[in-house]
Amino acid sequence: MALNYDSCPVVKNILLLDSEGKRVAVKYYSDDWPTNSAKIAFEKSIFTKTQKTNARTEAEITMLENNIIVYKFVQDLHFFVTGGDDENELVLATVLQGFFDAVTLLLRNNVEQREALENLDLILLCLDEIVDGGMVLETDGNIIAGKVSSHTMDDGAPLSEQTITQALATAREHLTRSLLR
Repeated sequence: MALNYDSCPVVKNILLLDSEGKRVAVKYYSDDWPTNSAKIAFEKSIFTKTQKTNARTEAEITMLENNIIVYKFVQDLHFFVTGGDDENELVLATVLQGFFDAVTLLLRNNVEQREALENLDLILLCLDEIVDGGMVLETDGNIIAGKVSSHTMDDGAPLSEQTITQALATAREHLTRSLLR
């Protein structure tokens, strides 16, 4: 049986909007929206279509402009993952859950707009760890948060000021360096 690499899941965008539909953090991996105004119009239409739903306990799924959109709301933040209409909803939902779980960990369970804006660098790094060029790299929120934490950690910080994940990443890095010498 031959593997078909054309069937790899592809994400078109990941959006984090506030409770008014304005951007907090967005990343587009598709040329479907070639201009910034097209992207903003798409974000507005997604927000308008989903704002009256109750996607707070579980992720919801909708279709818009031949796209599957999986979304979830927490406090004043709206999380969205978009794929083509031929994409697997479960894969998109897994990407959404991984993004949500990683953000929850990185914001220390304080998932709300002010905290997200104060830690925007972590959220943007999170997006980079999840998807690259539309291809899904990672969906486990713990792994994503761990990679983001190791990117942002001050290497010189005393171990007592590091999280367990950061301390393990530092130890792993030092061990790898010493083995390579």
